Amino acid sequence: MPLSRSISVTSLSGLDDWTEELDLEDAVLFEIAWEVANKVGGIYTVIQTKARLTAEEWGENYFLVGPYMESNVRTQVELIEPPSHVVKRTIDNMNSAGCKVHFGRWLIEGSPYVVLIDVGFTAWSLDRWKSELWDSCGIGMPWFDREANDAVLFGFLTAWFLGEFAAQCDKPPHILAHFHEWLAGLGLVLCRQRQLPVATIFTTHATLLGRYLCAANVDFYNNLSNFNVDKEAGDRQIYHRYCLERAAAHCAHIFTTVSQITAIEAEHLLKRKPDVVTPNGLNVKKFSATHEFQNLHAHSKARIQEFVRGHFYGQLDFNLDKSVFLFIAGRYEFCNKGADIFLEALARLNYLLRVKNSDVTVIAFFIMPARTNNFNVESLKGQAVRKQLWDTAQTVKEKFGKKLYESLLVGQLPDVSKMLDKEDFTMMKRAIFSTQRQCQPPICTHNMLDDGSDPILNSLRRIGLFNSSADRVKVIFHPEFLSSTSPLLPMDYEEFVRGCHLGVFPSYYEPWGYTPAECTVMGIPSISTNLSGFGCFMEEHIADPSAYGVYILDRRYRSVDESCNQLTSFLLQFCQQSRRQRIIQRNRTERLSDLLDWRYLGRYYISARYTALTKAFPDTYCYEPQDPGSKKGFSYPRPASIPPSPALSRHSSPHHSDDDDRERYDEDLEAEKDRLNFRQPSSLHPCNKNASESIPTSDGSSGASSITSTPSTITSPPSSLSSETN
Repeated sequence: MPLSRSISVTSLSGLDDWTEELDLEDAVLFEIAWEVANKVGGIYTVIQTKARLTAEEWGENYFLVGPYMESNVRTQVELIEPPSHVVKRTIDNMNSAGCKVHFGRWLIEGSPYVVLIDVGFTAWSLDRWKSELWDSCGIGMPWFDREANDAVLFGFLTAWFLGEFAAQCDKPPHILAHFHEWLAGLGLVLCRQRQLPVATIFTTHATLLGRYLCAANVDFYNNLSNFNVDKEAGDRQIYHRYCLERAAAHCAHIFTTVSQITAIEAEHLLKRKPDVVTPNGLNVKKFSATHEFQNLHAHSKARIQEFVRGHFYGQLDFNLDKSVFLFIAGRYEFCNKGADIFLEALARLNYLLRVKNSDVTVIAFFIMPARTNNFNVESLKGQAVRKQLWDTAQTVKEKFGKKLYESLLVGQLPDVSKMLDKEDFTMMKRAIFSTQRQCQPPICTHNMLDDGSDPILNSLRRIGLFNSSADRVKVIFHPEFLSSTSPLLPMDYEEFVRGCHLGVFPSYYEPWGYTPAECTVMGIPSISTNLSGFGCFMEEHIADPSAYGVYILDRRYRSVDESCNQLTSFLLQFCQQSRRQRIIQRNRTERLSDLLDWRYLGRYYISARYTALTKAFPDTYCYEPQDPGSKKGFSYPRPASIPPSPALSRHSSPHHSDDDDRERYDEDLEAEKDRLNFRQPSSLHPCNKNASESIPTSDGSSGASSITSTPSTITSPPSSLSSETN
């Protein structure tokens, strides 16, 4: 579903038309990934959101290729007959040879064609294809790695399909195949080994070895040049996977990755410098009504408040109107995703809020799927008690309203003492007694299978955050993806994000980072790091990211303790903002949406495809990438109304009078200045010669400024809006 945003004063329209185009009438694009119509991780989001833009460019010559998963096909794919005679003959020939290939339309925006290959149906060929892989490429596959076995089957079937398609074409075809991640990479290797007439692109969204090394708590980025990659992969029993990934990167005509920091990582671990950096984007749907996203925030926040009322029944001794909702979400990688440092920062924030006698309550949500067996009984009971109290209040309200109505009809003022009888008071007392609880509100909403070894729960035990009445920071661990059909928290992820105040993603390893990007598009401030692709991208394009609600945590040049202190400072200063300050900040955050729209970021993919076609078919295509120095990059200045120093922002607490600041903020003027400063990208080949100079040395220094980070000092925006949406 496309993410929504507003238009009018918060819309930046400074993108010029890109006139460089190739004649693609005789070219065919196949985009191949294991996550086509098969949600596993972030690659699914990349392909799904990019499909509309790519389908508009390639029309009927665009096909997605993925695995056939029956449960997904039933709900996401409409199976049809191939409209192309070449594709139909290709599929018929493969099916008659013992394969099972399906064709249809993926029911997403753009409705692209999909070719789905049933890898299990041809599992009888696994041993033969493994032997061929060893003989032709020298890569051996162990029998016990099921995921690698699927990669072998999928790779051989994909290469078979592309070869058969080329053979069925009436004239020499111009085929472009784009492979995502190592699971699809074997198909690329076989295309080159068999010398098929196919231009190839390989995109790694995260290196295998990089993810494993970061999970092992090594000093990853300061030792990139020192790793013995073969030994490290062998020690982790992923050498065969690593060989597939590295072979695909070296065999591709064009090698791409999703961020500058991952490009440096790939150059050291995969031993090839990426040709193009292709940042991930989102579909940004615009509202015609101004500030509609603020109204959506208020509506979604109210639904979260209802859940909180039930979860903390009996101990709801804090003001929900002065509560701040934080959240972290994603794959359950405790250290890689920064859950460890977030928990430590919450403990320090709790101490500071208690020392300051703050009336602000922070409720931190952890949305990370883990192994559970059911909902927590106490959590379900809380929602049942809340509903019972609501029903009781509605019953009394109806009786009160009826008596009031009848009294007014006869022209008399009501006798308040007679409006409620003893039965009503008894009903209300029973409802109040039902809210009594003998235990503290639960931390986890589900029953964990490994409660004693779960890293989040163990950290909470260590730091002593148990949702007690004295704590100003409460924690709710929801170890399951959000769903609108849940009996506990019936909200989709997008709706939940809109209702929160701040997303916290202090990742140590994050090649891109869709979660903070989604926050930005929905106008929700977020905390990212200078080790994530998103954080580096924002630092490059915005003069002061924190002024726009994108806080960049320094995890590269600071120790863990220093980074934790910086994160605590970010959280504390955010909690001290007033309602109006948060409204202004959300407006600024939402204005960055155009930076993350596929309408802009899709051009990097276009450039990669054009370059691949030129390399593979030089007699037919000619494309010269833009000179990296020919364009200036984005330049988002500091907002004109932001206090120029921390001293001037010292008065911006929830209790100050803002009459003297009311004229300092003009949203129309700010948006117009941003619009004038919105320029074309610096290069469609951002991975220029300076990228390799940015490798950190052993002492943590860096040779280039493209991904270095100077920690921003948060200065609170002035308060000056009349809206009271929190």
